[in-house]
Amino acid sequence: MRVLVLGGSRSGKSAYAEQLVADRRDVLYLAASSGDPSDPEWAARVAAHRARRPAGWTTLETTAPSELLRRGTVLVDSVTTWVAALMDETGVWDEADAAALGRLGDRCDALVTNWVMTPAHVVAVSDEVGLGVVPETRSGRLFRDTLGTVNQRLAATADEVWFVVAGLPQRLR
Repeated sequence: MRVLVLGGSRSGKSAYAEQLVADRRDVLYLAASSGDPSDPEWAARVAAHRARRPAGWTTLETTAPSELLRRGTVLVDSVTTWVAALMDETGVWDEADAAALGRLGDRCDALVTNWVMTPAHVVAVSDEVGLGVVPETRSGRLFRDTLGTVNQRLAATADEVWFVVAGLPQRLR
């Protein structure tokens, strides 16, 4: 079972995704960001997410798509930070060349492939980026376009897709 939970910033999407797996015992929480100690606001957000997790959940901070290939229950929070990390790792923020874009495409393909192949009950959280303004910078547009494409690919193969607005989940599929 693959469930994608989309929403805007501060929409309640993470809390809703956590509710979807709250009755399961062994949840692996895949976090794509461990926080940045030099950014107190971001560190506070990460700490709030950690504080909400039940004690029995295991947290793994990684961007390795192979971690989706496991049994049990996996909560990915979030695809948004995962894509940003992939952009960091592949160097596309600074380089717009074909090699960097190819590396990013390969990493996104691996994420989607492992999503499709996982035997786990997986719930993934991602920001819906198609409702805002067109970013002014090349890197901002690349991020928006990459995340939008990944979201479409995940949604196309998801068993359920939810959109959370103002804390209200709406089932899309």
